[in-house]
Amino acid sequence: MTSVTVIDLLKKNQILELLEEGKRVDGRAFDEPREIKIEINAIPKANGSARVFLGDTDVLCGVKIQPDRPFPDMGDKGIFMCTAELLPFSHPTVETGPPRDDVIELARVVDRGIRESHMVDVSQLVIEKDKSVVGVFADIVVIDYDGNLFDACSYSATAALLASKTPKWTMVDDTVTLVEGEESQLPTTTIPVSVTMGKIGNHIIVDPNGDEWASMDARVTITSDSDGNICALQKGGSDGFTLEEMHQCGDIAVRVGAKIREIIKESQKGSQ
Repeated sequence: MTSVTVIDLLKKNQILELLEEGKRVDGRAFDEPREIKIEINAIPKANGSARVFLGDTDVLCGVKIQPDRPFPDMGDKGIFMCTAELLPFSHPTVETGPPRDDVIELARVVDRGIRESHMVDVSQLVIEKDKSVVGVFADIVVIDYDGNLFDACSYSATAALLASKTPKWTMVDDTVTLVEGEESQLPTTTIPVSVTMGKIGNHIIVDPNGDEWASMDARVTITSDSDGNICALQKGGSDGFTLEEMHQCGDIAVRVGAKIREIIKESQKGSQ
């Protein structure tokens, strides 16, 4: 056993002891996320962007919108894709090279929450059916990691998409042509919000910070839309949740998500 493992175990025991007393290491309530700060249009040359601080976790999302070929079986719909990357200086454990499995999972969870909520109305992103559509690409970069990248990245992507403006293209002699001086808000239908909960012992906490994240036995990320409907769920960790705990997590995700949605809405004022 290494000294790092011993330190991790000591931290987990300390966190668990506090949870048994109804307390968290940073003084938050069990269902209370960290402070959320959102900066819109943080990348001036992107079609839309947002930088999100979730406590000390810091992520940045830029949106690129451009003409693209439709998928063979989806000629009447535009394209949405999401990627994620951790910068090497974001955390001591991050190294350069191909993306790790956890980074791939991160991108998929964010992508799925937005896609399954039908936030981006891809039916309106068609230049000419079966020939050319509009592609929307949300690229997320993690600048500083202190736990719960799922939610921080989700909020940054959602806020960036809401702030995005799409140019207008038309088809002229089978050539996609930009219509100069014309742009509009990216067509969106809802605001998906993910809420990640960690399980430590028998306790469930919202938005685990770095130390809590390293101490979790299990986690679940639940995304709901503006109507309070759950549209995506991802479970991870070595332990599980009982049916009763999953119902509890669902209720928490919808309730806490509604409050976070108002923060995301507020961030958009002045960006339209």
